Amino acid sequence: MMKSLIPFFLVFVVIEAGFSQKTFEDVLDQFNSGSIPYISVEELRMNQVNKNVVILDAREPEEFAVSTIEGARLIGYNEFSAEKISEEITDKETAIVVFCSLGVRSETIGEKLQKAGFENVRNLYGGIIEWKNKGYPVLTPDGDETENVHTFSRYWGKWLTKGKKVYD
Repeated sequence: MMKSLIPFFLVFVVIEAGFSQKTFEDVLDQFNSGSIPYISVEELRMNQVNKNVVILDAREPEEFAVSTIEGARLIGYNEFSAEKISEEITDKETAIVVFCSLGVRSETIGEKLQKAGFENVRNLYGGIIEWKNKGYPVLTPDGDETENVHTFSRYWGKWLTKGKKVYD
């Protein structure tokens, strides 16, 4: 009986170790390689106001439907096409910021954009969650300000300290 519980216990320990991060910095360090340089929400806000950046939302349509960052274009994650973006943004030196809920999926999309030849790609540190936590507005696709933020999952949602968490 005890021998049969050992594999279960080991699996539990491994899973628990992977999900018991203390800070979201730890989460980003665990899941991201740093291959795409980060941009802070404060830096993005300055660039957004000055209209010096293309903002790409790497979340899925159901997440985008809840809220997004002003001026962001939905590019998705599962159906992302670097070829389509290359057709739409022909200047490979264009400043691009990619974001998702926390900054993990956006790093992957940023890597694909770099492989497609884009030279000025940044990953929004902390994603839309950090954006909202810092007090910046999130909007519905219709442009109305909202408190709702789709946080991808309950696990990621624990990092949202301002606004209303949406999971579905």
